[in-house]
Amino acid sequence: MRIGLLTEGGYPYASGEAHGWCERLVRGLAGHDFALYALTTHPRQEACGPVELPPNARLTGQAPLWGDASAHRRTAGRRARRRFAAHFGDLVAACAALAAGERAAGADGAAAGRADRFASGLYGLADLARAGAALPALLRSEDAVRVLEAVCHGPGALSVLQGAQVTDLLAVAAELESALRPLALDWYGDAGLAGVDLCHATSAGAAALPGLLAKRFFGTPLLVTEHGVRLREHYLAHPAAPRTAPVRALLTAFRRALAAETYARAALITPGGTRARRWQERCGADPARLRTVYPGRDAGPFTAVPDAAADDSATLVWTGAITPDKDLIGLLHAFAELRRAVPAATLRIIGGLGAHPEAAGYRAQCRALAAQLFPDEAADARSAGENPVSFEEFGDPTAPTPADAYASATVVVLSSAVEGFPRSLVEAMFCGRATVSTDTGAVCEVIGGTGLVVPPRNPRALADACRALLTDPERRARLGAAARARALELFTVEQNIAAFRGIYLELIAQAPGGPAGCGATAGDGVPRPFARPAESRMPGGPSPVGATTPTWARADRAGGRARRTRYGAAGEPAAGQVW
Repeated sequence: MRIGLLTEGGYPYASGEAHGWCERLVRGLAGHDFALYALTTHPRQEACGPVELPPNARLTGQAPLWGDASAHRRTAGRRARRRFAAHFGDLVAACAALAAGERAAGADGAAAGRADRFASGLYGLADLARAGAALPALLRSEDAVRVLEAVCHGPGALSVLQGAQVTDLLAVAAELESALRPLALDWYGDAGLAGVDLCHATSAGAAALPGLLAKRFFGTPLLVTEHGVRLREHYLAHPAAPRTAPVRALLTAFRRALAAETYARAALITPGGTRARRWQERCGADPARLRTVYPGRDAGPFTAVPDAAADDSATLVWTGAITPDKDLIGLLHAFAELRRAVPAATLRIIGGLGAHPEAAGYRAQCRALAAQLFPDEAADARSAGENPVSFEEFGDPTAPTPADAYASATVVVLSSAVEGFPRSLVEAMFCGRATVSTDTGAVCEVIGGTGLVVPPRNPRALADACRALLTDPERRARLGAAARARALELFTVEQNIAAFRGIYLELIAQAPGGPAGCGATAGDGVPRPFARPAESRMPGGPSPVGATTPTWARADRAGGRARRTRYGAAGEPAAGQVW
């Protein structure tokens, strides 16, 4: 079958966990043909270019969610402007009502009406764009600002919205134009999403919009997979974002309404863990259409690691990206407490800097604290001492690979104050290592009963748990063996691929005739099962003609000047064709 894989800020451009998961999925399901539709969120993603794709995957569509897409579009006519004002008014009014409803007690009775109005506005804008209107230009026009002003300053509006200034309205219009760009893409013809059997979105944000339109226009089933819920990330980003209260209120309501619409239209939603599932249920997802599928990890590199460390060893290992939310300061204080009971204990902190803007300063602070808490120990005044705490990175002579790091560990420790899906714990479990972790994110869900869990930001409890395992080799061995068995059962790439292979077949079986409008229905609209021959979707075949980067997305204004790139048939920049 042909899968339309919809990504936002990830595969096949950005690196990271989302990239790795998509890569493993595409390569693992080699019998399916993947048409990739990628939304980039930063210029540097396109500058680096897409990764090399396997034979069964092609970059069929690409568009940026950054820059101004309205500069090269013609002016809309009067009729289109009237239709735009009506549809955009419905969408914004629904968001404003949702913002007010979230703060008003007992306002849940109007939720269905808000959702219907939001959907009416959203699909009305999509129909307007499909009819040829310049939607990006309209979303940044004076008409859009007037609609926003009327809603924010109208009767019954939330007090925080009534204080919105013109600069706030312009900021909201710009943000909504970027978020709604997928409505105006030329991905929806017979050579694009009309020709896929299933849309698989990697989030319920902007990446899901093409899937929503494919379902509306062609009846294509939509599958949504979320490991980290984008709406939660939006909430957490607000305190640090340079936005005013009216802008935050409207954008948050819009993203929540979009997530709710996505969950309502999806045939199936596959959260990556319990935390994501709870967020989805809170946003209105039907529990009957939720199915947890854990992100798989490759266990191969860890199979040669011995089952357990030597009984007399006392090495704690922490791995990950160094950022303030990992609470390494608390880990160092816990290690100082531990050394009073286990003087031979050592701590290895292995990992590079994370993406947090304060990561470099935080690592320097941790190094200074380690030097203060543990002065170099030397036998005499002339000997060089060694600090029991070491800071290393993968690739160093002492820790060239994660498997080497875990092999040296007596106990693997995780000290995070905030955590998502703990990949380091899964890798440690593959290696048969006992773990001590803080109770945050999906930690308890991952380790089950195979490790010790303590409250976050509690150095004394962390020290006590580490001491309990360092001084009890038999308990360490039992927990490590149980951890390895659990990880191999639940968290391997193989189980993840098998789960999605079954899900794809299940969703296609519910619509065997394929999308509407593709020759799969009779004249009366009754589906004809298997009306489209299987050989019409041969994996690795040529990309459909016309399914390329949208016309308006081929120009961006970088560094104050226009730059145009000619794209090949697969939507990738052709070498030497930039002018």
